[in-house]
Amino acid sequence: MNDDQIGVALSSEEHGPRDLMAFGAMAAGHGFRDVAVSDHFHPWNDEQGQSPFVWGALGAIAGAAPGVRLGTGVTCPTMRIHPAIIAQAAATASLLCDGAFFLGVGSGEQLNEHVLGDRWPPADQRLAMLEEAIEVMRKLWTGDEVTHRGEHYRVEDARLYSAPREQVPVYVSGFGPKSQALAARVGDGFATTAPDADTVSAYRDAGGTGPVIGFPKACWATDEADARETVVRLWPNSGLPGELAQELRTPRIFEQACELVTEDQAVGSTPVGPDPEVHAASIRAYLEAGFDRVYVHQIGREQEGFLRFYRDEVLPRI
Repeated sequence: MNDDQIGVALSSEEHGPRDLMAFGAMAAGHGFRDVAVSDHFHPWNDEQGQSPFVWGALGAIAGAAPGVRLGTGVTCPTMRIHPAIIAQAAATASLLCDGAFFLGVGSGEQLNEHVLGDRWPPADQRLAMLEEAIEVMRKLWTGDEVTHRGEHYRVEDARLYSAPREQVPVYVSGFGPKSQALAARVGDGFATTAPDADTVSAYRDAGGTGPVIGFPKACWATDEADARETVVRLWPNSGLPGELAQELRTPRIFEQACELVTEDQAVGSTPVGPDPEVHAASIRAYLEAGFDRVYVHQIGREQEGFLRFYRDEVLPRI
């Protein structure tokens, strides 16, 4: 393991903007150089309780923690916000980070993308929209004037005057063969959540050469029972199967679905409690599956204790 392999993921569903700024600076203060922030319009449930605009939070973290490498985990640049606007936002973030910024992208969830009243398209169409959105953004990042008339997007006489000094790396997230192939074809890297070596191999076999990044959850606490309660209270949706995370429409409906999730299903393989070996084993599973970098999401408010615990007790074991 090297210092570039373990980062911190901050949940915009759990934390307001000032907390995201403070926790980003806190991560840097504990020696973590990589921070990713989730991009949601809604939380998954009311208990999580937050949904700040990720681009404002990223600007604040960049100012509070200079030198930290930032990214989104992940943004949907297809429906709720036009890809030309995401291109401008990502360009600004890249400049604030002196180029140390990546844009994680995905095809989105209905939870966030239905809010303007747009039709929620099927998965194949969402992937086609994502591919064209990436094309639009890369054109704009050149700083040239762009006119684009595609199947899904139109851009007319648009130019980013505050263009990034170089192309922003785009890491495409995915969970199935089609998204893995898309990531290999048009992405600069691949993002996914489970430590599955077959998924990494599928991306590599499809021609993907960029970094593979993961977003494991964890819940450090001095008492394992408290940690389990925190996971069940805040992230019962982690126990939902299949495509429900992409298809359910509102936090209220997610809460209804989560009434069927048991405690063991909600916790799953998430490392919980104070045993450093349990947490180290979770990270090892990603690295052994072929991941290049992981961003650990500490569930709950105990961010400082988590950072100290990982720095002093977990990372030395890996």
